[in-house]
Amino acid sequence: MINKHKSVLVNEVIEYLDPKPGHVYVDVTFGCGGHTKAILEKEPNCKVIGIDWDLESIKENQESFKNEYGDRLNILWGNFANIYKLLKKEKIKSVDGFLADFGTSQLQIRERAGLSFRTNTPLDMRMSKAHYITTAADILNNYTEKELLKILHEYGEESNAKKIVKAIINFRAKTRFKTTGQLVDVIESAIPFFHSKIHPATKTFQAIRIAVNDELGNINSFLSSALPLLNQCGRLVCISFHSLEDRLVKTFLIERNTELNILTRKPIIASAEEVGINPSSRSAKLRAAEKL
Repeated sequence: MINKHKSVLVNEVIEYLDPKPGHVYVDVTFGCGGHTKAILEKEPNCKVIGIDWDLESIKENQESFKNEYGDRLNILWGNFANIYKLLKKEKIKSVDGFLADFGTSQLQIRERAGLSFRTNTPLDMRMSKAHYITTAADILNNYTEKELLKILHEYGEESNAKKIVKAIINFRAKTRFKTTGQLVDVIESAIPFFHSKIHPATKTFQAIRIAVNDELGNINSFLSSALPLLNQCGRLVCISFHSLEDRLVKTFLIERNTELNILTRKPIIASAEEVGINPSSRSAKLRAAEKL
C-alpha cells in the first residue's frame, strides 16, 4: 500500500501560526489534512477552515476528519485565489491565521493524469478540471514556439528550453501530443540524460503544470486577498517548494512591510532529520509574518 502524502515542516507551521483558543485559522491547501490536524490538536479550542480545489482529496478525507473534529472543522471546495469569495459565502469577515502549502503532493503526482513523467498517462496536468479547461496537451499542440519558450524559461527556468521546444515543434508537425510518454521521449531526444543531475523532463513538466493551473497567478491573488482578511496580530504562513513561489512570497512580505511584521528574516527549511524521513521536505521553504 502506498503511503499518504506527508505534510512538511509541521512543527514549524505550529510555531509560526501559533494557534490560540477561540481563534479561527484557514488552511487554504487542505490536501490530506496533515497541517489541519496538527493545528486542531495543538489548540483544542480553535477552529479551522480547510480549503482545497482538488475535490477528490476532499472526498477522500472529509468524513474521517468531520467525525474526529466535528464543528471545529469546516472544509470548503475552491481555489485559494478566490479566498475572499469563499469566506464571504460562509459569512466570515476575518480570521486569525492563514496557512498555504504551495507544493504539489506526491499523492497528486502519482494519481493525477499527466503530472508524473515516470508513468505514461494522458497529458492533462489539471489539478481541478472544474477550474481549468486548457490541458497540457492543448499547450503542447497549439501554443506558438515563442509562447512555449516563455513557459519553459519563466516557469521551468530550463536552460535547454530552445532545444526542447524545437523538438516539440518537430514532433507535433507529424502527430499530436496525447501522453506523458510522448513528451518524455521528445525531451530525452533533445537532452541526453547524462547532461543533467535530474531527469531531463523535470523542469519542462514543472513549467507546463504551472502554466496549466496558473499557479503563480493564484499565489499572487491569494496573498493580496488574504491580508485584508487577517485580524490584528493574525499570522500568514506560506510554504514554497521552488524559487518562483518563494520569490513571490518574499517580495510580497517585503512590499507590505508597513502592514506586516516579518517573522522569518530567512526562510525556514526542514531539519536533516525530517529530510531523512520525508525527502519531499528537502526543497521546502517557510516564510511567516504577523499583521501589525
